Amino acid sequence: MAELILKTDTQREMGTRPSRRLRRSGRVPGVVYGLGGESVSVAVDARELRSALNTEAGLNALLTLDVEGDRQLSLIKELQHHPVRNEVIHVDFIRVDADVAVEVEVRMVLEGEATAVTNEDGVVDQAAFTIRVLAKPEAIPNELSIDISEMVMGDTVRAGDLELPEGVELAGDPEELVASTSIRVIEIEEPEVDEELEVELDEDGQPIVREDADEEAEADADASEDAES
Repeated sequence: MAELILKTDTQREMGTRPSRRLRRSGRVPGVVYGLGGESVSVAVDARELRSALNTEAGLNALLTLDVEGDRQLSLIKELQHHPVRNEVIHVDFIRVDADVAVEVEVRMVLEGEATAVTNEDGVVDQAAFTIRVLAKPEAIPNELSIDISEMVMGDTVRAGDLELPEGVELAGDPEELVASTSIRVIEIEEPEVDEELEVELDEDGQPIVREDADEEAEADADASEDAES
């Protein structure tokens, strides 16, 4: 994988207004910290940052920050976005050691079509979309794939069931639910009711069903015939 280098500017002014001017000029304010070193306020080019984030590694892209000529291996710890424009307005970088494992979140992807779906008309519910792992910076996977093709109705996949690449360890709860199968729920539409339809009531104020209405009509007809005769 090609080395991703980001040049930084450590001479930026602090404060809300200077940060706004910085963003208008196409740069993003940020901070670099970790490995026992001092925190350093920096600014990076917004386009270069966006390009670094558009790799397959995403937020786990391993970056080399050029801080006043000093190359520092780093990961993005946190991104802050504008609530409306969704552009990055601040970035936190954390220094890492190439030989020391770090804890990161890795995206999970379901692969295949479960037997519960193809043969049992069920569905697969993905309960977790990322998982926390421990790995050295160079060994951090871009994503973790889960083969669900053998899942039948009632099956579950938990974090401890995942097959992790060499050099990668689970950092979270092994019992965390990742995916499960369930019966597909079919919504049945209720029949439309004509609100203008009048309902006949008997002497006790109870609705008259059709059979009762027919019997009452026959009784009235018989009574009329008897009266005529």
